[in-house]
Amino acid sequence: MPGGSIAPLAAAYAAGGFLFTSGQLAFDEAGKLHTGDVAGQTRLCLENIRRLLTAEGLSLQDVVKVTIWLTDAADFGGFNAAYSEFFGEHRPARSTVRSDLMLPGAKVEIEAVAAY
Repeated sequence: MPGGSIAPLAAAYAAGGFLFTSGQLAFDEAGKLHTGDVAGQTRLCLENIRRLLTAEGLSLQDVVKVTIWLTDAADFGGFNAAYSEFFGEHRPARSTVRSDLMLPGAKVEIEAVAAY
């Protein structure tokens, strides 16, 4: 969440040559959760991850592992299309899990690990 978190955690943490991001939800720059479709939420999650990476001198091309939680398996196609817009031919290891999320209206949560 830009500007802070509602939980006691770091948005990203560097250790052992890697940057670990906390799970990112679809918060816009004003800190408001976007409750639209999964593709729009995915784009915001990945924009937030890109910001965290950029602040550390990294890019999406440095990402080596991504974990995704979707609230509805039927949203996988929309999620995957939006995800592909960001990663293109870069193929980090990835896990996708169907799960409930903590905030009502959130359809996707994404965390990433990048190598320095």
